[in-house]
Order: sequence, then C-alpha cells, then structure tokens
Amino acid sequence: MAGRVLVLGASGLFGTRAAEAFAAAGWQVNKFQRGTDMAAAAMGMDVIVNGLNPPNYHAWATLIPQITSQVIAAGKASGATVIVPGNVYVFGNQAGPWGPATPHRPISRKGAVRANMEAAYRDSGLQVIILRGGDFIDPTSDKTAMGMVMLKNLAKGKIAALGDPAVIRAYAYLPDMARAAVALAERRGDLPQFVDMPFAGVSQSMVDLQAGLQRHGTKPLKLGQFPWVVMRVAAPFWELARELLEMRYLYDTPHTLDPKPLAVVLPEFRATPLDAILKGQMSRFGAAS
Repeated sequence: MAGRVLVLGASGLFGTRAAEAFAAAGWQVNKFQRGTDMAAAAMGMDVIVNGLNPPNYHAWATLIPQITSQVIAAGKASGATVIVPGNVYVFGNQAGPWGPATPHRPISRKGAVRANMEAAYRDSGLQVIILRGGDFIDPTSDKTAMGMVMLKNLAKGKIAALGDPAVIRAYAYLPDMARAAVALAERRGDLPQFVDMPFAGVSQSMVDLQAGLQRHGTKPLKLGQFPWVVMRVAAPFWELARELLEMRYLYDTPHTLDPKPLAVVLPEFRATPLDAILKGQMSRFGAAS
C-alpha cells in the first residue's frame, strides 16, 4: 500500500533511485532539503529513506554518527519506518555468503563506523530496515566503481580490475535495489522491528564481467589491473586515495550475499536480467553493439 516517504540524499546514487521507485509505485515522495529541520520534514511520513552519505568517504567517523542521530530523532518524532542502504564493510574478510546471521567483524575503520551505525539503529526502538547491497551498478551515473574505474575505458576495448579478476563479488543494480526497498516498505507492517535484509543482486568476477560484456560487443575486451601504486603515491595528500586504499581488501575477498531472506519476504520480486544490465552498461560507456 502506497504512503508518504521522505527521501534523504535524493540527489545521491541510492536516494535518486529510491525516489524514482517510490514515485513509480504511487507513493507521495518528499525530498529532504539539506540545512532544514529533518524532524519537522519527517512529520506525517510513513517511511524515511536515509540515502545520505558523506561523498568520497569524507570524515565518515564524524559525519555518519551525526547523520544517524538526526535520522533516529526524525524517526522518533514522526513514528516513521527508516530504510537504510547497508553495505558489506561490516563483515570484513570472513567467509560468505553473508546474511543476517553473519557476525559483524570489520577490519577497516569505515567498516567499524558502519557497524556502529547499524548498532545505533538496532537499539533505537524504531522500525529500521537495513537493505544491504554490494558494489553499486547504476544505469546512468558514472559515480560508482564501475563507472569511475572498471568500465571507464570500455569504449576503447579496455576494462580494469581493482583486485584479483577471478574473485566473485556482490553487486547491486540500483533500480532493482530501490524496487526492493519499496516492496519492503509496503510490507513493513508484517516485518519485525529491526530487519537486516541482504540484497543478493549480481555475483560475478571481473572475468565473468569481461565475458558477459563481450557477448554483447563487437570486439574483444582487454582486462587490465587498476594501478594502485598511483593511490599509494597520492595518499599523503589526497583523502580519497587514503580511504580507497583501506578498502582495497574487498576486491580480493570473495563474497556473495544470501538471496534466501529476500526471497522469503518478497517471493514475487524479479530482478532485471543480467544481460539487460550489461547491455545498459555498454550503451552507457560508449560500447553498444
């Protein structure tokens, strides 16, 4: 059943797709304006989607707790259910598949920040849904690892791996993840107070991605390696380089997200076929067949 949703960070990756998906499902979508009173904006809302995230990993240890406190306060003032896009940083490098029963064992500072954030939501007394996805894939934005690194030179017949190209990793196609958020919001009355919901998305290695893209292309693709040495050289002077280096382990850590919990709650949910996603990425990066 449709309702009213406040989308925080509606110009960001997840926030943009969430706003689109809720609107398509007939919800009244309000987009939060930064600098205004979040609690006041949340009044009368059924759901708050927290798509706020400091860009380029800037000051996570300070800003994420601040955002979390504001969102919890807004949820308590309004009684709204809170939906948060979770990531896989909290699991560190332990064996998968990762799901609700997987303990949080972060091995990075940012993983610890996110683990603390989720603990705060869990203890808030609000109904909170953590919808957890892997690396984002977006059909129109370049602001993902796919867009900025992996497929940046696709039109030139080159793709780049950020780690072991044979390692299987989890990816979340954002339009699908946003549709799942809407479906969960519409069934929130049947869900427990705290929901840790993995969004399995697409699991593939860079070798798989290379083969999949080549199925829809007209020329072979060369798979190379991202030059991490550039980041090491720049790290003392560039915050983003330092933060990316800390997360490098994830590109060498095999991981998938458990699809069973979402299938139980949303048995009718159908993801976009992988070939359609790949065709979209080829078109986006100038390599359409």
